[in-house]
Amino acid sequence: MVTAEVGVDVGGTFTDVVLIADGELTTTKVPSTPDQSNGVVHGIEQACAEAGIDPAAIDEFSHAMTVSTNVLLEGEGARTALVTTEGFRDVLEIGRQTRPDLYDLQAEKPVPLVRRRNRLEIPERTTTDGDRTAPDEAALDEVVETLRSRDVESVVVSFLHTYVDATNERVVANRLREELDASVSASHEVLNEFREYERTSTAAVDAYVTPAIDSYISRLEERAAAMGLPQPRIMQSNGGIAGAAEIRSHAVQTVLSGPAAGVVGASRTATGNRDGTAFDGFVTFDMGGTSSDVSLIRDGEVERTTDNEIDGYPIRVPMVDVTTVGAGGGSVAWVDSGGALRVGPQSAGAEPGPACYGRGGEEPTVTDANLVLGYINRETRLGGELGLDYEAAVEALSRLAERADLESARAAARGVFRVANANMTRAIRSVTVERGHDPRDFGLVAFGGAGPMHAVALAERLDIGTVVVPHAGGVLSAYGLLDADETHDAVRTHQTALADATNEELISIYDGLVSDLPIETSGEEVDVRRSADLRYEGQSFELEVEPDDQIDTRLLRAEFERKHERIYGYTADERVEVVNLRATATLPRSVPSTAVTADTLEKLGEHTAVFDGEEHRTPIYERPMTPERTVRGPAVLEQDESTTVVPPAWEATVGPNGALVLTEADR
Repeated sequence: MVTAEVGVDVGGTFTDVVLIADGELTTTKVPSTPDQSNGVVHGIEQACAEAGIDPAAIDEFSHAMTVSTNVLLEGEGARTALVTTEGFRDVLEIGRQTRPDLYDLQAEKPVPLVRRRNRLEIPERTTTDGDRTAPDEAALDEVVETLRSRDVESVVVSFLHTYVDATNERVVANRLREELDASVSASHEVLNEFREYERTSTAAVDAYVTPAIDSYISRLEERAAAMGLPQPRIMQSNGGIAGAAEIRSHAVQTVLSGPAAGVVGASRTATGNRDGTAFDGFVTFDMGGTSSDVSLIRDGEVERTTDNEIDGYPIRVPMVDVTTVGAGGGSVAWVDSGGALRVGPQSAGAEPGPACYGRGGEEPTVTDANLVLGYINRETRLGGELGLDYEAAVEALSRLAERADLESARAAARGVFRVANANMTRAIRSVTVERGHDPRDFGLVAFGGAGPMHAVALAERLDIGTVVVPHAGGVLSAYGLLDADETHDAVRTHQTALADATNEELISIYDGLVSDLPIETSGEEVDVRRSADLRYEGQSFELEVEPDDQIDTRLLRAEFERKHERIYGYTADERVEVVNLRATATLPRSVPSTAVTADTLEKLGEHTAVFDGEEHRTPIYERPMTPERTVRGPAVLEQDESTTVVPPAWEATVGPNGALVLTEADR
């Protein structure tokens, strides 16, 4: 009997599929489609055909998507209304006093997801002490009729201080669910924290994307059932998998679905390729078709955050800490009004795609530049099926050269490559240097369709000495889906002085949080992690600290001060406050194993490639898989889903799990 698992990650240009059947790995890439489920189904069918199995033989189906991200970035979410406390209808518009750009007097905040006419008020009040005035019944009746007449698709209910007592919000949300044919997102169900703006914003994002997520999952479930597939399990932004029902009720959890899967896959690959080198951790670098994502892995753990923004909208749910820049293989190169060469954030996407795809695209992209520079074999077929038009790439870059006053298409290609690398280098600096980390103390894990082509160039800019390219690097986000644990989070604001809190009080709140998690936590296989957001009295930011197993307040303060000194360089003789308490339950999944087969180093050809402005005769090899095999640069190593570029003075050695470990030959 076949044992099979499939992971599918939808990107802006390609949909990646990883299938493991009885230990045999099959990967494929297919173009992404406007209705993402079409590309998902096509990719699974193609992978199953290559592996020689029936889709109905698949035991587990994991999925990462960009539906919610696309909805936010394109402004095509649901017609959303906000029901809030009287006097607070403009909380989304006012936001915080900080400007998007401190010195730009014309900087504009993002347009609120809810139009002002659809922000409705109800007289009600809950104080920070828990005193409560019930919602006005007549006002609630009027709100129901108004929302019904405006045919809204989704409603946010966010009342003042509902984190203290959610009774009023619960009453109104339940009434709206009974009376309206619309989804309802109650802020205490989405994010039970203080800070009205961030809580309301997070709930508004949830409401804005929920109808699109619900519609997409419904279509995907129908198509999966028709193929005999199991129902999909979805990657969350926190790096954990959850069932479709959980995702439907917390759609905001999917805004970083794909990038989170990639970081999880990179974490498992990187920690297996240390080779005794004393790294502080790894920088993950995922370069796809439309953007590049970078993150940190420290002490074997993926860095997470609860303070993030997507397109200017604060989202406070737990997420893998990812920084994104608009520099991908499909990013368009252009010349600004001052004559400077720029790359992105505009993207050619999957349709028409880069000029070299031969689908009608005329704008030069990073992929076109890589092809002209010789980093991509002219004879290759992307994803095993998409041929490349070299002449179309040259023509597009020649037009760019004229606009940028450069002498040739190759000069333009080199400029595009360097500008794109500068953009991505800044992103890596933002998660290392700007946070007090020396990038020289880290390795670089490169993946995504285009990541391994640019990885060494970035490493040289940052003086990083080791680059790891996972075996399934071009589809690592899809592979990471098969490696991700089931994870659920809960949070509650509990503002009090730490010195005034008792151990028993905190334990009681933690027990309540754990009981609210949608997973049975009594079994030994489930790991429950507790943490607390603490700050010095008067600070406007918190540090997340994990208590000991006994949850001792004295040890909590000591751990907070150790962390505060490590990050900020000092401690203070001030009162410490508890702000939020958090609980996370994780059910580990077994890591799928794959066989690494022996092979020979097959030379596919040879051509000219440009490194640092000089032409080098460069061999093209099929990417080797035999452990300990070494290839010296310059070389281009091909596999169906991605290409690794090994510049002169570098060499690539195959690690024990099939990953390439690139180092400078003289180190």
